[in-house]
Amino acid sequence: MSDHHPSRPSGPTRRVVVLASLASLALGGCSATTGDANVATTGVTSSAREVADGSGVWDASKVHAISVEVDGDAVATMIDTYQETDEKEWLEATVTIDGETFQRAGIRLKGNSSLRSVSDDSDPTDLPWLIRLDKFVDDQAVDGSSEFIIRSNSSETALNEAVALDLLAKAGLASEHAVASSFEVNGSGARLRLVVQNLDEDWEAENFSTDGLLYKSEASGDWSYRGDDPDAYTDVFDQETGDDDLTPLIDFLDFLNNSSDEYFVSELPSRLDVQSFARYLAFEELVDNFDDIDGPGNNSYLRYDAETGAFTVVAWDHNLAFGASPGGAGGPGGGFPDGEQPEGMPTDFPDGQRPEGMPTDFPDGGRPGGGYGGGGGMPGRSNVLVERFTAVEEWADLVEQAKSDLTDELIDSGYAEEVLDAWTSVLLEQAGDLVDATTVQDESDAIRAKL
Repeated sequence: MSDHHPSRPSGPTRRVVVLASLASLALGGCSATTGDANVATTGVTSSAREVADGSGVWDASKVHAISVEVDGDAVATMIDTYQETDEKEWLEATVTIDGETFQRAGIRLKGNSSLRSVSDDSDPTDLPWLIRLDKFVDDQAVDGSSEFIIRSNSSETALNEAVALDLLAKAGLASEHAVASSFEVNGSGARLRLVVQNLDEDWEAENFSTDGLLYKSEASGDWSYRGDDPDAYTDVFDQETGDDDLTPLIDFLDFLNNSSDEYFVSELPSRLDVQSFARYLAFEELVDNFDDIDGPGNNSYLRYDAETGAFTVVAWDHNLAFGASPGGAGGPGGGFPDGEQPEGMPTDFPDGQRPEGMPTDFPDGGRPGGGYGGGGGMPGRSNVLVERFTAVEEWADLVEQAKSDLTDELIDSGYAEEVLDAWTSVLLEQAGDLVDATTVQDESDAIRAKL
């Protein structure tokens, strides 16, 4: 790989996130009526920061070099443990990022569906990983960051996820920095891999200006209310930041699942950033990502703001954006590669039978599994928040308005094509030893056709 990294092509500011003001908005500040119910369309807002373009290790104008040295026998044992128990064990490794070496860093497997084909024969360079520089050495970091996710993707270039994350930020929603990398393990030969921020304390401090708690929806879980015992939510939600406390989450799930329609309508704007959620649903539909909050992977985070007492839905996992089939070879719209499929989707079906719970027909513009989001042609799952939110006409209208606004801001403005051009140029100019130029152009063109 060349040491020369030309500057990223001029274009739009790539990372502008202005989610909301710090102040809480009055419930009656903007409302609409439906029958006798006064439906508030704004309520509390989540305190957030403006996030600047990435720099240093998160400079997306460069293809970064990441190499890992780890004991091969330890990797084999770790894979055996995962196959037998689904446990993802941490290993000590030496990690070098852009020439800077970190001893006793931690690495472990990361993902769910992306690990379904893992075996003793798997090349570690091709696996999805979470790297933590400070797992075994306190305060070990590069450019202020210590955690990096080596993503699996449904295309060779991962352009679809990279572009989606930049558009997510431009949409005013919490996103992650992402960079292309030349990644290798134990000198087995480098691969082109997308690296993104982990949603940890550092990410939270960068994106939000108030104290809070971050919860991740697990692929094996759902948003049902399971009582007030925190142990009942093991493997359903995982708390990522803050002192261990599932109380706000459990209270919210109780409200979502057990409130009357009238109480739900009147109370939700004080419990959820309604405008942000409408924009989130619109965005996922706009970038045609079916594997979202009510997709088969249950992909979402809930961020609780300790000052406002309200939640924000945080987007996660866009490797199927722009209509990509799970593991689609050749870019968005491709087929399945070995072992890659949406999280939570069955691996096989009896002849002539549909997946359990998959609808037999869909309304115009609908998505498999119900709700808003991308198409993709795969079964989704129900999500109580999506179902109850979009059942309220005024809030459903908010989503449609947000989709129209985002179409103007991201697509019709030309911004999305500028972002796509920038990412494409980086790979064409710097990743020729990792991916064929024809592949880059073909996958870029497939996204352009979606835009």
